[in-house]
Amino acid sequence: MMAQSTMRWRYLKQKIFFGVVRLSALIISLALFGILAYIFFHGFRAITWDFLTLSPTDSMTAGGIMPAIVGTLYLTVGAIAVALPLGIVSAIYLTEYAKQGRWVRIIRIGVNCLAGVPSVVFGLFGLGFFVVFLKFGSSILAGSLTLGILILPTIIGASEEALKAVPQTFREASLALGVSKWQTISRIVLPSALPGILTGAILGVGRAAGETAPIMFTAAAFFTAALPKSIFDEVMALPYHIYVLATAGTNIEMTRPLQYGTALVLIALVLGIDLIAIVIRSSMRRRKRW
Repeated sequence: MMAQSTMRWRYLKQKIFFGVVRLSALIISLALFGILAYIFFHGFRAITWDFLTLSPTDSMTAGGIMPAIVGTLYLTVGAIAVALPLGIVSAIYLTEYAKQGRWVRIIRIGVNCLAGVPSVVFGLFGLGFFVVFLKFGSSILAGSLTLGILILPTIIGASEEALKAVPQTFREASLALGVSKWQTISRIVLPSALPGILTGAILGVGRAAGETAPIMFTAAAFFTAALPKSIFDEVMALPYHIYVLATAGTNIEMTRPLQYGTALVLIALVLGIDLIAIVIRSSMRRRKRW
């Protein structure tokens, strides 16, 4: 009798726990859907061909956002180009080569702490180091490097977990055949871990494309009608453009539809890049043999 009562109590606790989890997931989903619906409702009227292909005019109260779209793409691609190789190499070293001990634990704690540092701190670092000390000026290069450092902890963490998820038997079988450690990592471990690594890249893309504080110190221009011609040119960017329209203008109410339209384009841009990465990741997962 006591055993039955205990089992019923455990079953009830399990149902309560899963009910709370489902309710939490539902609340988060509804909140996300509400935010997206609100932005879409207020911004879809601003989406026209001219809005997507022209430069801003009339003190940015009319025209389009083409320079901001191009600038955001440049900064996002540049950030991933900086962070993804460094993140993968760092994860490979920490997982496959470094002797597990106190120093590696300290490094991992440092990486986790960096992931929680406010983005404005990275922006001030980029301003002091890349813009002033290295004399890159306010440019795509300085902004990309700053954003790359910002998303580096996320990519390192995701890459480490993906490498650890590869079965140890894969390594042992390869080494038993006389293959070198590096060939085992590059031809066996890394291809198997790539879907998980791409998950970190997807998270990094979303954060890099939506950050305002780092680029306002290192790359973003208040207004420029010309598209950048080199990595040392400053650019407009969608997050900073939204900030400017919402806070720095004299006709804020007049630009309200443009603000929501720009936010909608930014969301669509991030989702589009993420969708491409998800398709690639899914294709890689289907090719995995284990």
